[in-house]
Amino acid sequence: MKVLLFNGSSNRQGCTYTALKEVADSLNQEGIETEIIQVGSKGIRDCIGCGGCRNITEGKCVFNDDIVNEVIDKAKEADGFIFGSPVYYAHPSGRILSFMDRLFYAGKASFIFKPAAAIVSARRAGTTASLDAMLKHFTINNMPVVSSSYWPMVHGGQNKPDDVKQDLEGLQVMRNLGKNMAWLLKCIELGKNNGLNRPELEEQILTNFIR
Repeated sequence: MKVLLFNGSSNRQGCTYTALKEVADSLNQEGIETEIIQVGSKGIRDCIGCGGCRNITEGKCVFNDDIVNEVIDKAKEADGFIFGSPVYYAHPSGRILSFMDRLFYAGKASFIFKPAAAIVSARRAGTTASLDAMLKHFTINNMPVVSSSYWPMVHGGQNKPDDVKQDLEGLQVMRNLGKNMAWLLKCIELGKNNGLNRPELEEQILTNFIR
């Protein structure tokens, strides 16, 4: 089993990475393979709602100049996901949101019913609002959301990963998140091996409120 972790910070080994690494180490101790993917320090296009991923490229984004389509391919073989972001102006980085918007709109089939979690890093505030924005991508896609012993956040100074290492409670929350993800993945695997398959969904009904 494998979990992909995404670093939505432009700092490759900053505060967000430090938190993700704590989760990854916890997963590794439970026998789960991990890969931390740097979303990048360059800008990522926003989704323009063109529908090309439905009609032209069939499950891939029509924009192919960043890592979105590469990740969609990786996600097909992955079992779980953790998305990490720093907090900017009380919200996640624009980079991670644009990444997730296109990832889930184009590559929905690669993520459905697979467990996921979000983690954030902040100097002080804006953490729960940021988590809320990120979690919505999972709850619209039939994905079990993995929780921990507190909201999955760490606190540190700007670009100071050593500060995060002093947030002992935050690091413990990250470790517990890893343990909970591993437990859920093993439960799902056990269910599959005993004939318990994922639910069969009804055909989607789209209702508009303007008549």
